[in-house]
Amino acid sequence: MLVPVYDILNCGPRHRFSANGKLVHNSEKLNLQNLPSRGKGVNTIKRALLAPLGHVLIESDSSQIEARILAWFAGQDDLVEDFTQKRDVYKKMASHIYNVDPEEVDKQQRDVGKETILGCGFQMGGNRFHAQLKMRGISMELEKAAHTVQVYRETYSKIPELWELMGEALVAIMKGQTYKLPNDCLEIVKGGMRLPSGLVIRYDDLRYEKNPDTGKREMVYTQGRKRTKIYSGKATENMVQGLARCVVAEQALLVAKRYKWALTVHDSLVVVAREAEAEEAMAYTTECMRYVPTWAEGLPLDCEAGYGRSYGEC
Repeated sequence: MLVPVYDILNCGPRHRFSANGKLVHNSEKLNLQNLPSRGKGVNTIKRALLAPLGHVLIESDSSQIEARILAWFAGQDDLVEDFTQKRDVYKKMASHIYNVDPEEVDKQQRDVGKETILGCGFQMGGNRFHAQLKMRGISMELEKAAHTVQVYRETYSKIPELWELMGEALVAIMKGQTYKLPNDCLEIVKGGMRLPSGLVIRYDDLRYEKNPDTGKREMVYTQGRKRTKIYSGKATENMVQGLARCVVAEQALLVAKRYKWALTVHDSLVVVAREAEAEEAMAYTTECMRYVPTWAEGLPLDCEAGYGRSYGEC
């Protein structure tokens, strides 16, 4: 079989590599997160990444891991229970938005419910949510988008309460003080937030400054040579993504006891296994990706998996 070959162009000093007009790499290191996920020929590059002869690639992807960690950390017990019982949380969210029974939710309404669950957990406002829906091809009036954001916050009120706590934690970090969150898997320490892995999400030189464009006072920190804005919703996102990485890292160690994993992309692992044991290997990696670390008791994790000769197939 002939495999298409594409010229990879280096677009300048920032090493933004493109192939056939698609951005495939924007750093000096390998970053498969930037492979396109939509559009014509979406899988062409992914299908060029092949397993060795006699082997398959298995991709195991943590399902909705950020939304699950957020609900668990915030103590949003009803949402945690829905995840645990494998209920359709997107339909349930849509039923609140459109004031209909979950059984009456249509596909487009469910899509809105999905975007709400996955997008509104980090203090996104109505304008931004409206723009995100438009980018996903979902048409909604701005007023309705703002209403949807409000419905999410009222339905899962523990999550906005967590944003308030994270705002207080940021102030404590700025003042060099200690602060205790209700979930003790995360420690507020000098300079940032310590994850269960021992790594610290740092906010160096955290301070208030006036925004030169808006004139508003905002909290910023120094990241390399950059001035970076931070607020409670963004800190919540940093925390959730950090915890997600801790979870996947522990799961990867379990997988590595039996199979080599070739790469991680977001919250998924891609594993190399012999073709003859593909089903067995997929079952094992799925089991590993549902493992709940000891520090995360009650976290409702789940996983989806598939395999194929190429990365695109799995």
